[in-house]
Amino acid sequence: MGARPALDRQDLKILSILQAEGRITNQALADRVALSPSACLARVRRLEAEGLILGYHARLDVERIRPTVTVYGEVTLKSHRPADLLVFEAALAEIPEVVEAAQVSGPFDYLIKAVTPDIRAWGELADRLLQEGLGVDKIASHILMKEAKPYRGTPVTPSST
Repeated sequence: MGARPALDRQDLKILSILQAEGRITNQALADRVALSPSACLARVRRLEAEGLILGYHARLDVERIRPTVTVYGEVTLKSHRPADLLVFEAALAEIPEVVEAAQVSGPFDYLIKAVTPDIRAWGELADRLLQEGLGVDKIASHILMKEAKPYRGTPVTPSST
């Protein structure tokens, strides 16, 4: 996490619009932020080069593509040594069904989000995590019933500091 780059209101507006509308044309974006197309494109390229824009993604309705079960797993490890955490995180990175993972504070160590074809496949994945020498002590599973508020982006507002 390097130094925080200086961002003006136009940069923040560009980031906010791109986060909501990743396929917007440069011309439309320039119009919305009151810049010339060339100045707008230069800003977008700078924001990309500075690592503030990490990528552009399509949000899929995976339920319409194939059957799925989404599970949030609370994972508790036996050890909290940095090397053990890295081994676990490296293993997660190799499991395509684990679509998100975060190390958290509190009564468990990681919150993972897995998308599997069915509950049986989740059970097999959980068993693998428990059995593969990754130092997993326990996993508490929570099945997604409904997305009450899907992720739509993070608020991008000027900092008060």
